[in-house]
Amino acid sequence: MSPFRGFDRAEQGTDQFVTRYAPSPTGRLHLGHVANAMYVWGMARLNRGRVILRMEDHDRGRSRAAHEDSILEDLEWLGFMPDLGTLDEFRAGPTPFRQSDCAPHYENALAALVDQGLVYACDCSRSRIAASGDAKPGEEVPYDGYCRDRSLPIEPGLGLRVRMPAARQRFTDMLLGEQLQDPVIQCGDMLLRDRLGNWTYQFTVVIDDWRQGVNVVIRGEDLLSSTGRQIALQSLMSAGTPTYLHHPLIQEHGRKLSKREGDLSLARLRMRGVSPALVLGQAGFLVGLVSDQRAITVRDLPDIVGPMLTRV
Repeated sequence: MSPFRGFDRAEQGTDQFVTRYAPSPTGRLHLGHVANAMYVWGMARLNRGRVILRMEDHDRGRSRAAHEDSILEDLEWLGFMPDLGTLDEFRAGPTPFRQSDCAPHYENALAALVDQGLVYACDCSRSRIAASGDAKPGEEVPYDGYCRDRSLPIEPGLGLRVRMPAARQRFTDMLLGEQLQDPVIQCGDMLLRDRLGNWTYQFTVVIDDWRQGVNVVIRGEDLLSSTGRQIALQSLMSAGTPTYLHHPLIQEHGRKLSKREGDLSLARLRMRGVSPALVLGQAGFLVGLVSDQRAITVRDLPDIVGPMLTRV
């Protein structure tokens, strides 16, 4: 039985293309976020679908209301208008599309997993986990299951992990093709809530995509490794599995663009007087959607994204 029974889940219908744009308000947007928005809105409009705006502020230590405000302002300036989770709704107050307003949903899903005996408490620090493996700097160290059978009490101050099924996950990415991942080898038992009480990205995104009726997830290739473990969690919850599309990233100096890349932040570009159309053009060029830097509007995106992908 799904833990989402009784939730206010969006019923979109089997033919409705529903995707989401889900920034984290831990900093201002940069051209990498713009490139992702171009794929999201382009694919949605190409398939006559809907875009949900979701604020993924599960990390309460780093999320800031000022960053959310700037994200809304930048999206409006660029012309990216969501169909659900509208800008006015976010500005008005609590909304089911802001994670910090949705704790009861996560609590209910956690309780369902606890009832199935799939959750255990963990007091492991990041340093202990890092020392348990031999990964290179920057590589993920899978959790070694140290607390799996310690029977620690589920109480504040301890992390909560889910017992991951020992099964490989196969899925077809709309852009990258067939994929095969083994979550147990990649990450081990996944953290659902950390020792500070923050819900994790991997947990909240599965719940939110299901309850909001998202059936197409469009995100950067840096999150490709998250997909198998999210599908495994979906199976434990009897939740639906979306279709996935992982697109190329904008690289700067040979690495993923970050929120600290000042020269390519929207704030810096706007201060320099660059128009929204030229910002879209620059992002589209850097991510490989167009072959030259030219002015682009949101209305142009279906014709730009369409030739690169098979219609859903």
